[in-house]
Amino acid sequence: MSASHWSGELWLGHDFGLIHGAMGRTTPHAHYAHQLIIAPEQPVTVELDGVRLSGHFLLIQALRRHAIIQAPDRAFTVFAEPLRITAQDLQLSVSRVEPSLPGLEAALRSCPRQPIADRRVARALLALDAALEGKVAATQLAAQAHLSLSQLERLFARDVGLPIRRLVLWRRLRLAMALLLEGQAMALAAHGAGFADTAHFSRTLKALFGVTAGQALKTLRPRLLD
Repeated sequence: MSASHWSGELWLGHDFGLIHGAMGRTTPHAHYAHQLIIAPEQPVTVELDGVRLSGHFLLIQALRRHAIIQAPDRAFTVFAEPLRITAQDLQLSVSRVEPSLPGLEAALRSCPRQPIADRRVARALLALDAALEGKVAATQLAAQAHLSLSQLERLFARDVGLPIRRLVLWRRLRLAMALLLEGQAMALAAHGAGFADTAHFSRTLKALFGVTAGQALKTLRPRLLD
């Protein structure tokens, strides 16, 4: 498939997302989610950390730099947030079901979730989500967690695997997608998630997923899961 556009169905849960349909090529990028590609008919080809791989069942772990080089007209793509779902649990749960959107949704819902062991990190994450519509100050998150900024940064590096600023962008992007799926216009969804404008939203989507908002959203039929 030579186009860079995705088409098909997009189901978005709280900590996972599912796409079924035609995959588009992407530029090299790295995102926070684990990504599992299931291509039952024709194999998909990706470049992972500079190495080309082809197969019908490919796992790309969080923060691994990759690009989709060649994709079939029909494939399933699963995204899972690594803070709650490990790559091993994701792969095991999904491999047990015949690929379909309802089957994959059920597998993801039953997949074990990792607890956030450190209550200070949990408090900071709750404060982060509550502040997404406006400016998110790392110092404010640290204060909510009763930590210094340097302590919070060390805990995020240990438990979350991302700097605070990158996690904020990831959570903003997830919120904007949810608002879009609820029927809001792109400009309203971008502002509602704390982006400066639609261009800022699209640049973030391009940086994290290798495609623009137009490429990713114009031909996908969205569904917001409860």
